[in-house]
Amino acid sequence: MSEPQGSDSTRKLPVLEKADDAGALGQSSSAAAYEPLDTVAEEDGRQGRFWSARRVPAGILAILLLVAAGAFLYDVAAVRAGRSALRWRTWLAQQLAERPLDDTAVLVGAGIAAAVGLWLIVLAATPGLRDVLPMRRTHADVRAGLYRMAAAMALRDRAMEVAGVQSVRVRVKRRKVDVRAVSHFRELDDVRADLDTTLADGIKGLGLARSPALSVRVARPGRKG
Repeated sequence: MSEPQGSDSTRKLPVLEKADDAGALGQSSSAAAYEPLDTVAEEDGRQGRFWSARRVPAGILAILLLVAAGAFLYDVAAVRAGRSALRWRTWLAQQLAERPLDDTAVLVGAGIAAAVGLWLIVLAATPGLRDVLPMRRTHADVRAGLYRMAAAMALRDRAMEVAGVQSVRVRVKRRKVDVRAVSHFRELDDVRADLDTTLADGIKGLGLARSPALSVRVARPGRKG
């Protein structure tokens, strides 16, 4: 058995030439040319958001009320003991008795009090904890949540496994997952299709009570220099 001779029988390896610009690799970006895959799982359902304890606003309000009540109580006790009232309470009583309701200072004070009251009502009526996404319940007595940053990191790791992806940025919102990827080889539409499939499965695997929609955009790296 003899070896083949001649340069014609030698197999030539493909050569990957560096493109001068993004146009040499085809498209410069691939956006919503088609609808992404469905990310809604069969077990998805409505789960309320986690309620915040509002410790900071409650603590500030409690301290302010404690200071104000303590000052008034001390002054009333001092007057009952035969001492004269403190100057600030005498001045406050005089201002409240003499100033008309349409005075600028009265209107400004009433506006500030109304704004603070409205803020407290909003805090009491809204759940808060926007960074925690509710997860599906597998047990009736157990409720779990997933931080949006952790979900973004998990989806980013899945996206980096796709061939052709050089870098990726993932932002997880309450109702949407925004993915911006950079691809340095392969057709952008192919990379986009693989990202749609991979990330759709990844979103379902997060176990969220309400799976967010998926938005993927793939682009070429920018020019250096």
